[in-house]
Amino acid sequence: MELHVSLVGRDNLSGEIYRQLRGAIVGGRLRAGDRLPPTRELARSLSVSRTTVSVAYDRLAGEGFVTSRVGAGTFVSDHAPPRRDGATQRRPRPDALSPRKIWNDVPLPNIFGRRARFDFRSGLPDAALFPHVLWRRLMGREMRSEAVGNGVYGHPAGLRVLREAIARHIGTARAIDASADDIIITSGTQQALDVIARVLLAPGDRIAIEDPGYMPARVLFQTLGARVAAVPVDDDGLVVDALPRDVRLVYVTPSHQYPLGVAMSLPRRLALLAWAERHDAAIVEDDYDSEFRFAGRPIEPLQMLDRAGRVIYVGSFSKTMLPTLRLGFILTPASLRDAMHRAKFVCDWHTSQLAQATLARFIDDGWFARHIRKMSNLYRARRDVIADTLSRDFAEHLELVESAAGLHLAARARDASAERVAAIAKRAFDAGVAVQELAKFSVDRRARAGLVLGYGAIPIGRIEEGLRRLRACFP
Repeated sequence: MELHVSLVGRDNLSGEIYRQLRGAIVGGRLRAGDRLPPTRELARSLSVSRTTVSVAYDRLAGEGFVTSRVGAGTFVSDHAPPRRDGATQRRPRPDALSPRKIWNDVPLPNIFGRRARFDFRSGLPDAALFPHVLWRRLMGREMRSEAVGNGVYGHPAGLRVLREAIARHIGTARAIDASADDIIITSGTQQALDVIARVLLAPGDRIAIEDPGYMPARVLFQTLGARVAAVPVDDDGLVVDALPRDVRLVYVTPSHQYPLGVAMSLPRRLALLAWAERHDAAIVEDDYDSEFRFAGRPIEPLQMLDRAGRVIYVGSFSKTMLPTLRLGFILTPASLRDAMHRAKFVCDWHTSQLAQATLARFIDDGWFARHIRKMSNLYRARRDVIADTLSRDFAEHLELVESAAGLHLAARARDASAERVAAIAKRAFDAGVAVQELAKFSVDRRARAGLVLGYGAIPIGRIEEGLRRLRACFP
C-alpha cells in the first residue's frame, strides 16, 4: 500500500517513522492485517537508510503494534492496542469553518429513502420494466468504441452522436426544429437549471417560479443568490398577469405543470411569450415528462411558438428511462450557446461519455421509441384506474385535477386543511401507502390542501388495494 510519512524538518527520523505509523494504527487508518511496505521500499521512498526504517519497525513489533512473517512481510497486529483519547494527532476545531447561512435551510431529499409496498410517489418510472439486459449489451459495445475508449476529455456540450440523436427525437416527438449544435448534454434537469442560471443571472436578480412548483429549482436559484418570486398557477397554467415587472427569468412547466398536471392554454402561452419580449426576460421551459400523453391533442412547446429567441428548452430522461442515469439536455438559443458551453465546462467539464454513447445508440437503433410506446400503454392503464377510483370512491373528499399527460395526478381537498391532509398521508404511510401532500409543493402562498399520486412505480395489480387502504385513512 501507499503510505505517507512526512520527515520534512524532522530530526529523529527513525523515531518519527515510528510515531507516525503508530498514530496511523491507533487512529484506525491502518487496520489489523494491513501489510506495511517492505523496509527497503519505504526507505527508498523516504530517501533514508534501510536501517532507519528497520529500527522503527522493530520498535513497533516490540510494542505489539506489528508482527512479521518470514517471506510474507510486516503486518498490523490483530492485537494492536486500542485507540486511546489523546493518542492521535490533535484535531482542528470542528467549527473553524462555517458555510453560508443559506445552506442551513437547504433540505436533503429523503422521500425516496423510505420504501412502501404501495408507492404512489411522483417522479418515478417503473425501473423493473427498463430493458436492463439490452442497456448492458449496448454499454459493453460502446465501452470499446472510439467515442469512449480514447480516454480523453470530451467537449462540454456532450458527444455529438447523442446531440444529433436528441435533435432528431425532439424534432419528431415535439416538432421542435433543432440541430446538434443547439443541444447541450447535462446530468439531469437540475444541472441544466444550474448552467442556465450561471449564464443569465447575477446575484440579486429576480426569477419567477410556479406556485405550487418544483421545489429543487427554487432552492437552486436561491443558493445562487437570486430573489425568487412565486407566481400562482390556475387551470390555464402560470398566471402571467401576476408576474413582477423586474423578473429576469421565468421557470415554467407548461406541458404538464408540476405538480398540478394542468397544461398551459394557448392564450396563456402566447401571453407569456409576449410578456418576456416586453420585459427583456428569458423563459426556461421544463418539458420533463411530456412524452407520455394519454388524451387530447399534443401541446405545442413554448419553444416551438417562440419567434424572439426567449425560450430555453430543458428535457430529461429521468422519467422516460431511469433517474439513476442522470441524463438531460438543454436546447439553447444560438446567442447563449458559447456561454452555456463555458458554464457547463466549469460545472463538471462533461457528463459521462459512456452513458451518452449508450443512450445515443439506444435512440438511434429505435429502442427508445419502442420503450416509450410500451411504457405509455402501461402508464395509461394505471392512470385510468387511479382516475376512475378517485372520481368514484374519493369524490366527497378530493377533486381530481384534469391532466392528460405525465406520470402523476393531483387532487385538491374539498374541505380538509393542509394539516388534516398531512395526517391522512401519515396514516396512509403507516398502512404501507406512500403519497405526497400537495401542500409540500407550495412556495410562499397559502398551502393548497390535496394529494399528488404517481403511477410510474406501482404495478397495476397493486393500485386498487393501495387506494382502498388510502380511502380507509380518510374520516
